[in-house]
Amino acid sequence: MNEAIRYEPNDPCPPLVAIAVGAQGVMANMLGIVLIVAITARAGGQGDSYLSWAVFAALIISGTLTALQATRIGRFGAGHVLLMGVTTNFVAISVLALNEGGPSLLASLVVVSSLFYLLLSFWLPLLRRIITPVVSGTVLMLIAATVLPIALDRVPEVPEGTSDAAGPVIALVTLIATVVLALKVTGAWRLWSPIIGMGAGCVAAAFFGAFDFERVIEDPWFGVPNSGAPGFDLTPGAGFWALLPVFVVVTLVGGIKNISDSVAIQQASWRRPRVTDFRLVQGSLNTNGLGIFFSGLAGTPPTTVYSSKSVQLTTLTGVAARSVGFAAGALFALLAFFPKLTAVLTVIPSPVMGAYVLSAIGLLFVGGIQTVMRDGLDAQKAMVVGVAFSLGVGLENQTIFADLLGTTWGALLDNGVMVGAVVSVALTVFLDLTSPHRPRRLAVELDLSSLGEIDEFLEEVADQISWNEASSLRLRSAGEETLMSLLRSEDHGSRGETARLIIQARPDAGSVEMEFLAVFDEENLEDRLAYLSEESEGIEEGEISLRLLRHYASTVHHQKYHGLDVVTVQVKGTG
Repeated sequence: MNEAIRYEPNDPCPPLVAIAVGAQGVMANMLGIVLIVAITARAGGQGDSYLSWAVFAALIISGTLTALQATRIGRFGAGHVLLMGVTTNFVAISVLALNEGGPSLLASLVVVSSLFYLLLSFWLPLLRRIITPVVSGTVLMLIAATVLPIALDRVPEVPEGTSDAAGPVIALVTLIATVVLALKVTGAWRLWSPIIGMGAGCVAAAFFGAFDFERVIEDPWFGVPNSGAPGFDLTPGAGFWALLPVFVVVTLVGGIKNISDSVAIQQASWRRPRVTDFRLVQGSLNTNGLGIFFSGLAGTPPTTVYSSKSVQLTTLTGVAARSVGFAAGALFALLAFFPKLTAVLTVIPSPVMGAYVLSAIGLLFVGGIQTVMRDGLDAQKAMVVGVAFSLGVGLENQTIFADLLGTTWGALLDNGVMVGAVVSVALTVFLDLTSPHRPRRLAVELDLSSLGEIDEFLEEVADQISWNEASSLRLRSAGEETLMSLLRSEDHGSRGETARLIIQARPDAGSVEMEFLAVFDEENLEDRLAYLSEESEGIEEGEISLRLLRHYASTVHHQKYHGLDVVTVQVKGTG
């Protein structure tokens, strides 16, 4: 029971409360949106004209998609408060695209990548076996490593005539203030620690005379940028094809992560725990894909969900009402039409920007480590992470393939994120294909007549790992008892329907883990099985008859999961 939640998603929330909470979310996240766009544009060699348009478009898209996430329109919307914005994930590759072919090349790459994201739901059962936590975590760590030089390059950027020590001192003040606040403060103050830290850095910048307010003075209070969307590169050359795989990999890794983002906000938004609604997960993913697509049309860095900040806002305020999402979305879009306000953020000194991104990169790197550790880290997985990360970081700082193949195609193979992602995927697939004990699967009706087929299936599993007759009998007996227990289940009997039974057996030399999935509602079944491996919260504990089952199995775990009855049984045996 989460008593801290004052307003659940479906609750009517007083307008002033919704606006106040929405404004808090906008103020905490608008800074990141503007600064990340500014750093991407400047590192990509773009001028003030493109920067003004990119910030304007990013805020409009963030507002529109934040409001859409809060509702449910067809197959779009998460039905919860999910703030949208530009993240650090795409900074490095967006800079590469801008340097290679300008905003039009970036627009083309983002649009094509968004199509892969929108197809994610169809590929999810396959992708979850390829883009594993090891692959996703490694890519997140490599993104952090490749963005780091971009952030550090901003530190010495100060106006002419300013002391050489100004940049490092300003960045250090910003970083120290941000880190100390993040470590020591609690509650709502923690949400504001990055803004307070940047305020301290700006004070230090003013002391050194490193502020340039000329653009703020020139920009009008209200209006839209003179420049518009940059259009597309309709004749894609080698640069497009060289960068496309990198964009697709980063997009899909982000998509897999967005699954857990949607699950997390569902769990944080209700007083009582409830099972995950996969229609809302699907709606959230589709909305994220739409955000990336619109960003491509506008020629700006991709917009996606701010998961941790959304959960943090809901947890700190106790307000999860959808009206907060509508209010935040409207405020994002409204602020886009006040260029003088956004100009105040874009003229923040580069050393302050660099320090801000540096702290965000640190959290991204730690997030990658946590993702890698999600399923445990044995010797094989450690080797995959170590080799992929080492090659990625090493090649990022070299021009080996560029010297051999030229700056266009060679740049692809010298890209650390791309190399690391390809190596981690290849090694993961290699481990799966060469495993002596590959998982096996059987689908039958949940009926007593299926007992013979199940018994034959489990006997083959035992033979595959060369178990002796006694161990094989124990495995088959455990399978029989699990089937009988599911058939006796009160829940099954009350439905009055014949369900499917899916058995997934994961053999090892000393044990076999069997997962029995009694499927009563097959809508979107493959997605649900894929999501099931991504998160464990929101699963209700069930009770099952264990009369004889514990005589054969070492562990038994029963869960009920919105249309699934899941029994996990582990049986130990010997050869």
